[in-house]
Amino acid sequence: MGRLCETEGLSDIQIEILKTVRQFVDSKILPVATELEHADEYPQEIVDGMKELGIFGLTIPEEYGGLGESLLTYALVVEEIARGWMSVSGIINTHFIVAYLLKQHGTAEQRETLLPRMATGEVRGSFSMSEPALGSDVSAITTKAVRDGDDYLITGQKMWITNGGTSNLLAVLVKTDEGGSSAYRNMTTFLVEKEPGFGETMPGLTIPGKIEKMGYKGVDSTEAIFDKHRVPASRVLGGEPGKGFYQMMDGVEVGRVNVAARGCGVALRAFELAIRYAQQRESFGKQIAQHQAVMFRLADMATKVEAAHAMMVMAARKKDAGERNDVEAGMAKYLASEYCKEVVEDAFRIHGGYGYSKEYEIERLYREAPMLLIGEGTSDIQKMIIGRRLLEEYKLRG
Repeated sequence: MGRLCETEGLSDIQIEILKTVRQFVDSKILPVATELEHADEYPQEIVDGMKELGIFGLTIPEEYGGLGESLLTYALVVEEIARGWMSVSGIINTHFIVAYLLKQHGTAEQRETLLPRMATGEVRGSFSMSEPALGSDVSAITTKAVRDGDDYLITGQKMWITNGGTSNLLAVLVKTDEGGSSAYRNMTTFLVEKEPGFGETMPGLTIPGKIEKMGYKGVDSTEAIFDKHRVPASRVLGGEPGKGFYQMMDGVEVGRVNVAARGCGVALRAFELAIRYAQQRESFGKQIAQHQAVMFRLADMATKVEAAHAMMVMAARKKDAGERNDVEAGMAKYLASEYCKEVVEDAFRIHGGYGYSKEYEIERLYREAPMLLIGEGTSDIQKMIIGRRLLEEYKLRG
């Protein structure tokens, strides 16, 4: 490891966890990532290895069989894994968010039933807010759950579910019309248990298949079609309808720190590839790293990597302290995803024509980076969140 992305003030346990994950990334992920990505193949052996390391239970409290680690530890682990292959970090991201939602908002029965199995990876989580015509407007959700005795019947279509096929627990945000006059108080999160796979995985619930993407391969992104799918009222997250929007927004703050961490990891890998290649490739009788144009580009890249990492760590620590971090998470996600795009493009330029070849790893990163610009809210949405809060904080008085 070089000097970039070092984090001050970590405990011995955190340092040991990160060392173990880094070794796993270097030995088990990086050697196979590009081959699996080009084949769009699910990395089952890597997932099995993460189960053995206890990564699926990283943030789950010890009383439920997890490691009980902080959001900061989680973010730093995600950064390491994304450095190896961003898709693998996506496999654990949705799982972590669902575990967080259960830990923070679930009933005692929901936590006791689901969290121990999530800690081992037996139960794998995914979550869904988006719909085909929804975009960033969560208030426009049309998927609806109607009360039917002790159950609810869910009908509608959800979109862009990471791990939609491989997961067996789906936290889904729908309309219930039970919370009040505001659209945001008429949303409920349901914990839908299902069989992994594609097709009709449960009566009234169909996962049609993988959505083909230009990058972010290996991990499955899917739709989910509900047709009067029956869910017990006991599977309303927290036991009370009408609180789903606020629960999901709490989870999305965690998700935005995760996306920032992924941006840091991908950018760091792009920098590593670029600075290595720049010292191997020669032109005009010397290493291209010795040409001022390339040296300045490397300096810019390293500065962006370091700045994004610092912002991500700050956002994670604020959440761990129990403070509101919507601005910091938004800033971290916005900065890290935009800088990641720029660093990857600079690495691509340093590689020249070889960067366009599938034989070089940078080609994969070039297709992966754009997803971070839109995942967990676009950069424009982050700026809207940040701007609104700043206007609240700096409102003119008198």
